[in-house]
Amino acid sequence: MQNPNEDTEWNDVLRAKGIIPPKEKEITEDAIVSMLEDTIQQKQEAKEKQLSNLDLDELEELEDSEDEAVLLEYRRKRIAEMKQLASKPRFGSVHEISGQDYVQEVNNAGKDIWVVIHLYKQGIPLCALLNQYLNELSQKFPYTKFLKAVAQTCIPNFPEKNLPSMFVYFEGELKKQIVGPLEFRGPNVTVQELEFLLGQIGAVETDIKKDPKKLIKDKMFSDLEESMDW
Repeated sequence: MQNPNEDTEWNDVLRAKGIIPPKEKEITEDAIVSMLEDTIQQKQEAKEKQLSNLDLDELEELEDSEDEAVLLEYRRKRIAEMKQLASKPRFGSVHEISGQDYVQEVNNAGKDIWVVIHLYKQGIPLCALLNQYLNELSQKFPYTKFLKAVAQTCIPNFPEKNLPSMFVYFEGELKKQIVGPLEFRGPNVTVQELEFLLGQIGAVETDIKKDPKKLIKDKMFSDLEESMDW
């Protein structure tokens, strides 16, 4: 039996005579989107029509109920977020490890865990400064696991020129290496800059979205320009 939806001259004649029904229209993605938009528009118009028939007291009552619904939804989401955080391990300090602890503490840290490990050596001022900064950041970001280790205990013959070094892991996978003084911006690096760098990697949820070093430079140039403005 011939398919009545086929594009043939004979079917066109039969459709014109009313013998077979018109060809079914193909439902495209654009058509689906259009139908959804029409449905949303119709609902919006119906709501506006309903609101237009309410007096001020009824409108105020409706606004209160809608505000309450919004607050209840926000509260529900907030409780869910708090439960999720409560289920995550908290750290809050910098734990020192040795080479034999590396796999367990770093690679097997667990699901959804960021690990920042600092390889250092006693007597290097920048290493000491970064350890101090990590103490601050570990308290500020207790859900990130901060570790430190004397480089030689983890990687024998680790080049001293590469110190300090930080390795950043997520769920046991290495995401970033920061190696050597230059990558840490030298001895004048600030804790805000380190927080920014770790935030760019994703290891901490920082509010610092712009590079503090660049902001300082911009301010210095701005102050210089103002002092030269005659």
